[in-house]
Amino acid sequence: MWLESRKELEEDLLARLKKIEGQVRGVSKMIQEKRACGEIIIQLAAIKSALNQVAMTTLACHLADLLRESLEEKRDLKKAMEEFLEIFKKFS
Repeated sequence: MWLESRKELEEDLLARLKKIEGQVRGVSKMIQEKRACGEIIIQLAAIKSALNQVAMTTLACHLADLLRESLEEKRDLKKAMEEFLEIFKKFS
């Protein structure tokens, strides 16, 4: 991930989100079709996993940005980590 350009990362995240959108629409259709709950749960688990991957990639990017900015501006890294942890807590 660190070697990817910002544009490549953005394109990857947007592609993943479009796929997730399709999965959510698929689950909606499954519910309308009264498909088995077990099948729906499997799809929901896949959506949850995909969203977690997008979130973790975004969190890693945010951490990298915070650390880079702190080093460039010679700010306290402890403060950057505290800021990151606050964002991380909101996710988890």
